[in-house]
Amino acid sequence: MSGAQEQLDIKFRLIDGSDIGPKNFPVATSVATLKENIISQWPKEKQNGPRTVKDIKLISGGRILENNRTVGECRSPLCDIPGGVTTMHVVVQPPPMEKEKKVLNDPKQNKCGCVIL
Repeated sequence: MSGAQEQLDIKFRLIDGSDIGPKNFPVATSVATLKENIISQWPKEKQNGPRTVKDIKLISGGRILENNRTVGECRSPLCDIPGGVTTMHVVVQPPPMEKEKKVLNDPKQNKCGCVIL
């Protein structure tokens, strides 16, 4: 489109089925900016929300979106309907340090032994 920048309506579907949005974004918006928007609009009553952009994975059209890509680069011509709302799925990953601490504090560590008969 000449003169006007193309916009996309995007809503973010959380793991429990609730949504954030829809909200209008220019196609030049980066995926990292979308993730920052999700963090700022994360429902306060939901526990274990994302703290950083790295805690979130955005999935659209079955593909995990990379932070350095733009919305325009990530959209699929098969999934996007002109004038429709694009739904992106939000997956929050727990920070890896918490996992490591749990493993270190676990007194029952998996130990195996080999026996040759």
